[in-house]
Amino acid sequence: MLRLLGAAVAGFSLVVAVRAARRRFRRLDLAGRVAVVTGGSRGLGLLIAEELGRRGARVAICGRDPRALDEAERRLREQGIDVLARRVDLGDRGQAEVFVERAALEWDRLDILVNVAGVIRVEPAEATTLHSIGEAMRSNFWSAAHTTFAALPHLREQAGKARIVNVVSIGGRVAVPHLLGYSASKFALAGFSEGLAAELERAGIRVTTVFPWLMRTGSFYNAEFGGDAGRELAWFRAGASLPLITIGARRAARRVVRALVDGERVVHLGLAAAVLARVHGVAPGLTVRAMTIVDRLLPRPAAPVEGARRGREIAQARPPSRLFGLGERAARAYNEEPSEPSRS
Repeated sequence: MLRLLGAAVAGFSLVVAVRAARRRFRRLDLAGRVAVVTGGSRGLGLLIAEELGRRGARVAICGRDPRALDEAERRLREQGIDVLARRVDLGDRGQAEVFVERAALEWDRLDILVNVAGVIRVEPAEATTLHSIGEAMRSNFWSAAHTTFAALPHLREQAGKARIVNVVSIGGRVAVPHLLGYSASKFALAGFSEGLAAELERAGIRVTTVFPWLMRTGSFYNAEFGGDAGRELAWFRAGASLPLITIGARRAARRVVRALVDGERVVHLGLAAAVLARVHGVAPGLTVRAMTIVDRLLPRPAAPVEGARRGREIAQARPPSRLFGLGERAARAYNEEPSEPSRS
């Protein structure tokens, strides 16, 4: 019995040692690398760009809000980070291709692509339209597909040291009520990312798929809300602000970059994301039933159904509660807060 136990311990130790050696072999030195970070003007994308820059990478960021993009560029340059910032709509294939080519030409190489860009639209199914689902696919899926295919020729040149990271969402593993278009687009992105991971391995391109839990970034300012827009904002802002329920965005950014460096394939950010994804994998019917309970707790559409409005527009008329202090501070810290004053 003791010999068997000893053999088991030795075998386990050998597996751990081999995995550690493989991780060290794959580890990527970021000094001098060139990284494209989509959605890098605010929130998690901005924090990932900062983390890459601190480790010596040169970063190209993009966004659609010129004020947020200018502020992000200034912030990165003040930290001594070599940055290229461009206003781009990545849902437009031509614009995405021009942006990626510009980044590669700027520094004569491209090593890393991090796809973070996307939009969140919160509304019940009764208020959802085919147009809004199409817009979610355009912003959350096609934007990543456009940049990935534009970047692949450059990434193939990096002799086994290239990386792609796709930031999905736990909503790309388990469909969450009132996020129908968002979940559909994130499920598509998850399949795209994991498929790439399998096929690009032989080309020396490591693909990491990231499934974050709720993060404190202040994203509710720039999300869109429909149905009963005010009440939809209220529950979403609460869920994205409360401690213990959410994870810190800066910690999440560090974890994403560590996964990139080590060439990990799949990362669940937050214990809740890891647990929920595994439960759904084993008993999907159980999680669907759980989500029906969640749905009953969420707001019903107003009568008549309201069109979608951005969180910043609604927040102007609804000063935040102290309950949302963490989310508000995150919005200010991570460039999510609206440029124009939202309250007197």
